Amino acid sequence: MPKVLVVATSRKTRGGITSVVKAHEQGEQWKKYHCRWIETHRDGATWRKIVYLVRALIEYVFLLPFCRIVHIHLSEPVSAIRKVLFLLLAQLFQKKTIIHFHAFSHDTTIYGKYWKIYRFLFRRVDKVIVLSQLWKEYVNDAFYLGDKVQVIYNPCTVEVLPQKYLKQKQILYAGTVNARKGYADMIKAFALIAPRYPDWSIVFAGNGEVEKGRELARELEIENQTVFLGWVSGVEKDKAFKEASIFCLPSYAEGFPMAVLDAWSYGLPVITTPVGGIPDVAKDGKNMLLFAPGDIHALAKQFERMIEDDHIRQSIAGESIRLATTTFNQNVINQQIGELYRTL
Repeated sequence: MPKVLVVATSRKTRGGITSVVKAHEQGEQWKKYHCRWIETHRDGATWRKIVYLVRALIEYVFLLPFCRIVHIHLSEPVSAIRKVLFLLLAQLFQKKTIIHFHAFSHDTTIYGKYWKIYRFLFRRVDKVIVLSQLWKEYVNDAFYLGDKVQVIYNPCTVEVLPQKYLKQKQILYAGTVNARKGYADMIKAFALIAPRYPDWSIVFAGNGEVEKGRELARELEIENQTVFLGWVSGVEKDKAFKEASIFCLPSYAEGFPMAVLDAWSYGLPVITTPVGGIPDVAKDGKNMLLFAPGDIHALAKQFERMIEDDHIRQSIAGESIRLATTTFNQNVINQQIGELYRTL
């Protein structure tokens, strides 16, 4: 019987929480504590979501009396509301409880109209895991939880396949193609320098506003230097990261961006914004290049700097590998999760 029930979205769901739980699943703590993944939600039609939730509740109620700890992953308000019943049942059975908070925006969660849901959840659990020091400050400013809040970073991927590919003159973006991630800023910034670098292109790996992106690239006359791959995984994702020479995520809000962690895993030099957990480790010009969200001209300059300067590109790529193998190493993160389970 499991000692830890991990309550999270389905392994078939796209997104950061699924990636994180899959990484935790590879750790020794998963085996040691006989962790069981209770899959509460899956992308798709409403009926499918209801079926997943009902099935998860049945499995959860059956296993709950035998476990020691309930580890709940949640993010935005719909996710938080869905987990209330799971927490109440855990407390009814007097289990130790953890909430793992993956939100990307404090305005829509702990400072938004649903803040009472988060206060209710956070004050009842034994431990709240957040993804950065900044998020720890946000949560404590809102709810005064003190040492109950602990920072545990998301881990870098270890799903790097053995195949080799030649590097291309490509700047890669990975993630949902939407306004929050700043994909339009990336297209606009690249358009400012594209005529000077006709052999370079920007590549978008992700679903979302793909047609809007294509239309914007046509309007700015860089459609021949703009590629949309759609959602990629497995071999296709591996190929996209290995062929890229630079990675960029021009996001406006994050928890700790999994796409940047993936880029570090592949040793790509990163250009990004100082949002979410990035400021915890960012050293502009040393381990990444930074610019303010929405500053298209600053992003264009960072593109040029990374394209022109082989030394800084290689130096930052080396720092990416260092981050992936130390602070954000999957084994390191999983040991921290295991230690938390042990103390509880």
